[in-house]
Amino acid sequence: MAKFKLDDTDHQILDMLIENTRTPFTDIAKKLGISAGTVHVRVKKMEEGGIITGSSLTLDYKKLGYSFIAYVGVFLHKTSQTQFVLERINEIPYVTVAHVTTGKFNIFCKIRAKDTSHAKEIIYLIDDIDGVTRTETMISLEESINDKKRLMHSIFKEI
Repeated sequence: MAKFKLDDTDHQILDMLIENTRTPFTDIAKKLGISAGTVHVRVKKMEEGGIITGSSLTLDYKKLGYSFIAYVGVFLHKTSQTQFVLERINEIPYVTVAHVTTGKFNIFCKIRAKDTSHAKEIIYLIDDIDGVTRTETMISLEESINDKKRLMHSIFKEI
């Protein structure tokens, strides 16, 4: 697949959208001294090229009552059960991230819960999936860094 070419204007548009995906194209256009139509065309081109895929919403989980974070390492009876187990894990809405990993765990998950009691229920749901032999849980004391924006800015400076 060919590398997508971005010029300085594309970079500037992306920088503004990374900071706030809801920034109106007219505001971006005014800041860059171009037309809103130009912004629209360039964003559309980046969407069609697969550089931009949707937009995201950031929630304050603490205000919503879901400030408890834990990481759950999942051990499988057989690695051939990985896809089946992932499909079952995907049915648990409180599991926000799952990775197939090398090393100690077969699958590594991040969960969000209301409190320890709720987290225990979620962990039991994972534990009860056919093919899971056991789990190991680490409680997050604080989510100190969660900033995808810095990574996106760095990547777009490189291309």
